[in-house]
Amino acid sequence: MATFSPYLHFQGNAAEAFNTYKEVFGGEFEILMKYTESPVQDQHATSNPDWIMHVTLKIPMGLTIQGSDRPEAFGPVNRGDAFFINVMVDSADEARKIYEGLSKDGNVFMPLEKTFWAELYGMFADKYGVQWMINYNG
Repeated sequence: MATFSPYLHFQGNAAEAFNTYKEVFGGEFEILMKYTESPVQDQHATSNPDWIMHVTLKIPMGLTIQGSDRPEAFGPVNRGDAFFINVMVDSADEARKIYEGLSKDGNVFMPLEKTFWAELYGMFADKYGVQWMINYNG
């Protein structure tokens, strides 16, 4: 059976972003490796020893989020606007917690509120540029 996992690139702030995601969602890092910890030191080398080569955050709600700091050789991170991570939650409290935790200092497109299709729905880009939708259907 196939599974899907968002893989997010950052430009030097992957550790900060993933610590925020861990604080908001809970869960544990299954992998958290810096480029300097790679057994192949020249592979996609970066000049910053604190940059993250790979991180996997397993979240209790069943989602796994992965990511890294994009090596300079790949060029800058270019956030598109055609991709959102949609989070379906089981309670209004959980929707509010996630929305408030991730939208802080971000760019809100739609505030978390009742809509004709959901009890609570909100859409925003977090302060790292990752776009999210939060859904609670009651």
